[in-house]
Amino acid sequence: MSADPESAAGRMSTAPTDVEYQGSSSTPEKRPISSENSGTINEDTDTTDGPDALHRHQTHKTDHGDADVDGLGRMHTAASSFMASRLSLPHEIVFVFVVCCAQLTTQAGLGQSISILHVIGNNYGLDKPEDLPWFMAAYSLTVGTFILISGRLGDLYGHKRMLVIGYLWYAVWSAIAGLAVYSNVIMFDICRALQGIGPSILLPNGLAILGSSYPDGPRKHMVFAIFGAMAPSGAVLGSCFAGLFALTWWPWVFWVFAIVLCLLALLAVVAVPSPPIRHSEPTTFGTKIKQIDLLGASVGITSLLLINIAWNQAPIVTWHEPHTYILLLIGILLIPLFFYIELRIASFPLLPLEALKSTDIAFVLGCIACGWGCFGIWFYYLWQFHLELRGASPLLATAQVSPVAVSGAVAAIATGFLLGRIGPAWTMVAAMSAFLAGICILATMPIDQTYWSQAFVCVVVIPWGMDMSFPASTVILSNAVSKRHQGVAASLVNTVVNYSISIALGIAGTADVYVNKGGRSKEEVLAGYRAALYVGIGLAGLGWLLSLVYLGHDYQRNKAGSGKK
Repeated sequence: MSADPESAAGRMSTAPTDVEYQGSSSTPEKRPISSENSGTINEDTDTTDGPDALHRHQTHKTDHGDADVDGLGRMHTAASSFMASRLSLPHEIVFVFVVCCAQLTTQAGLGQSISILHVIGNNYGLDKPEDLPWFMAAYSLTVGTFILISGRLGDLYGHKRMLVIGYLWYAVWSAIAGLAVYSNVIMFDICRALQGIGPSILLPNGLAILGSSYPDGPRKHMVFAIFGAMAPSGAVLGSCFAGLFALTWWPWVFWVFAIVLCLLALLAVVAVPSPPIRHSEPTTFGTKIKQIDLLGASVGITSLLLINIAWNQAPIVTWHEPHTYILLLIGILLIPLFFYIELRIASFPLLPLEALKSTDIAFVLGCIACGWGCFGIWFYYLWQFHLELRGASPLLATAQVSPVAVSGAVAAIATGFLLGRIGPAWTMVAAMSAFLAGICILATMPIDQTYWSQAFVCVVVIPWGMDMSFPASTVILSNAVSKRHQGVAASLVNTVVNYSISIALGIAGTADVYVNKGGRSKEEVLAGYRAALYVGIGLAGLGWLLSLVYLGHDYQRNKAGSGKK
């Protein structure tokens, strides 16, 4: 949900750091397409970057001096390599604002439905609470599922172009989601899912643009700190405006949001600088399909979608319905097929598995999946607690949740300092501790209690889990993979973060439904909520244990390394 200066800027670049050329006045020597991933080159550090770092590079002489040719046929020159250095201060401010709004609007899209869940549900005549999580889960599902392929498309067709497309796609489906008021809840859920593809395009390409625009240093760190701080602010803004528009008619929140997104797309066209581009060598349609890894992407996306749909549909229709576990079974069976395609068939694998063999990666992704799954449960049931059990209005509930914006901003900045002093392993332990503490506070909170006793404390504590785990994980993965695969590591963390939020809601919803006995009284509803929150505690506890194991592993490795010296 956030990005940190140390993780996204200091340790790993998620985008090209050179001016991109597609072709040149002199024809570069041709080289066969290899099975390695191709990417863009950082001239200053000789590292391969990009949301999907793809191929090693070669240097050729051109009219513009030395240039690099990557496996996608693009040239890169060291001249004027950092775009932000060529901008005036007002232009730079607008540029950073437009790109950071990718993070802001992503979380606003999450918040715009959570605060008015019951308003939307009443509009569609939903009388079962288990139907409501889909409004949030459908959105998070596609945000997490399509990030990797979106990063690859940015590498191939340009990150600025994909940023503009992301804003426009997001705007179109936000507008259609509002129009779904005239249809039914299934149409609205589909629109929410398609709406989530917009942020999945915005996030990797926005990070790529920032990574390519600044040299490593304090200015770049500050830009990424701003990007990270936008996450909790976006969630609060989305919730607040949803509550305001719900006082008139709830679809207006989606229509006004669509207008804002269109304005951001226009600003992106004007304010985001474009690197010089020349004509590239002709590329056949078949080669483009191979470069996108369409087969691997299709199988991987289908698998993730089916597994997630099964878990989030189960609380509604129960596991007694055959189609629920059939979808789950098909999704699970597609996983080994995806690995086979990536290892044996794909010329340009979307997920280069040979680069992800480190045990560090397994520990870190396990921590991230557990911690952010816990956060998804906490976020949904905190709102339900305020709206359903305490009878708060959407605006009052937003005010009660709003401290996450301040706490998250402080956590994002503090983490930048902590990473350099205590290291990523200890930072990950602290993050998992914050997740565990926050969910435990909510799970034990009584209905009739002052806001300041536990509700306020948990909204202050849990942002530290979010804003410490994300940068710590990206730093650890950055150290665990080769320089050519830094972008893949960043995209993988984003995928796990958003997908975990969605699937954990389905698992918690199953516990809720089986415990609340129909939810005919506040006591039964509370029992169901607590069951769901206990699932969150289990996930957070598992993440905490994994972080401790990783800390011990890291300590032993450092001890062995210092012993050799």
